[in-house]
This record gives sequence, structure tokens and C-alpha cells, in this order.
Amino acid sequence: MQAPADPICPLCGRPIPSGAPQSDHHLVPRLKGGARGPVVRLHQICHNAIHAAPTEAEIAEGFSDIAALRGDPRLARFAAWVACRPPGFHAHTAGGRRQRKA
Repeated sequence: MQAPADPICPLCGRPIPSGAPQSDHHLVPRLKGGARGPVVRLHQICHNAIHAAPTEAEIAEGFSDIAALRGDPRLARFAAWVACRPPGFHAHTAGGRRQRKA
């Protein structure tokens, strides 16, 4: 019997090996009503890139599906860059956590 194929990351298009850092991304953030909504499995580095700049509200309003995420110029550049890396590649994501507005 053949082992099941690794899932494919919808952001970068690379396989997600079982030992690679990975996580589920709520297409609509949990804090904005997406707790029971659809989720997608991503490489952890791809998930970090999604949350590096936009706020939860911005994600909910303009990036609530994979096509919108891939259409964002910043994420498109990231996806093109990371697509050339091995499937298990992980590195620190530049940008850090955003600051809350007072």
C-alpha cells in the first residue's frame, strides 16, 4: 500500500512534509467570527508571512480566501521566493508582530 501524499501548501504550492513546521490558518480570523469557519493547512513560514503585516480586521475584510492572499503583491513575492526552497524549509519571518493601536 502506498503512503498518502503530503498535503500541498495553498500559498506557496510546495508539499508539506509531516515533519515540517506547519499550522492551520483560519481564512476569516477567529477574533472576527471565523472560529468555526474554513481553515487551510500551511507551512508555518507561509502562515507567519500572512500575519506579518495586515491586522486581523484587514485579513477578514480583504484576504479571506487563498486567491486574495496569493493576489497580494507582498505575499506573491514571498510565495515566489519560498517556492524555490525545499519543502521542509523554515526561517524567521521578517516584520515581527504588529503593534496594537492605542
